[in-house]
Amino acid sequence: MNIDLLFSALQYTFMQRALLVGIMIAVSSSFLGIFLVLRRYSMIGDGLAHVSFATVAFALLFQQSPLLISIPIVIMASFLILKLSEENRIGGDAAIGLVASFSVALGVFVSSLAKGFNVDLFSYLFGSILVIGQSDVIFSVFLSITVIGVILFYYQDLFALTYDEEYAVVMGKKPKKLSRILAVLTSITIVLGIRVVGTMLISSLIIFPTVTALQLNRGFKQTIALAIVISVSAVVLGIFASFVFDFPTGSTIVLMNSAFFGISFLIRILNGGN
Repeated sequence: MNIDLLFSALQYTFMQRALLVGIMIAVSSSFLGIFLVLRRYSMIGDGLAHVSFATVAFALLFQQSPLLISIPIVIMASFLILKLSEENRIGGDAAIGLVASFSVALGVFVSSLAKGFNVDLFSYLFGSILVIGQSDVIFSVFLSITVIGVILFYYQDLFALTYDEEYAVVMGKKPKKLSRILAVLTSITIVLGIRVVGTMLISSLIIFPTVTALQLNRGFKQTIALAIVISVSAVVLGIFASFVFDFPTGSTIVLMNSAFFGISFLIRILNGGN
């Protein structure tokens, strides 16, 4: 990449906004990722991303703010997934599949009422740095800091729950309460991320950095720190690459994450798979 071109990109307000929002979302999603991946809840992010697609379609149909519409509905959907997964006859993966498929069908139906997939909805599907406004930046930074703060506050409880749920219960922790806290934080992060990466790709921002960091066999805190570095690097490189080469932002960020995963996986294999 041309260095002068990269510095000139920083003069644009939309690039500054995209980088700020992207970095904040990368950090918050990395904090969440390790708890979701190790507890095998990572696919809940994918399910909620499909729900956010339906909420965005509703918001655009009624000309309302997608962020304000999406957050409460996606949070309620996360509670529904948890409730369904607690039923003996419905597993967690089936619950996610039910909610996700219904949401996609509903989103397509609503978009048809608005005469198809217009440009606005497409940008929410796959991300667009051009749609990030000043109010979105303030809202995203505030909520990202809130997500990180809540995780740090409940860190010891979440750590205990992640590694040994039975021991956590003996120690007086409340698994259902902590699971709902994770669900709320995941919902908020998913909704915030659709501005940069899009509803179809946001779940990868939660999964990829953590899985990549886990390949390198570090401690719990080191894995979180490494996931943050990987996620922020992928977001920054992806945004700059999309600007320079006119690539779609969301898919470029995900491909950067994929490249980092490929490198870490190769390193693990070369080290004997340990």
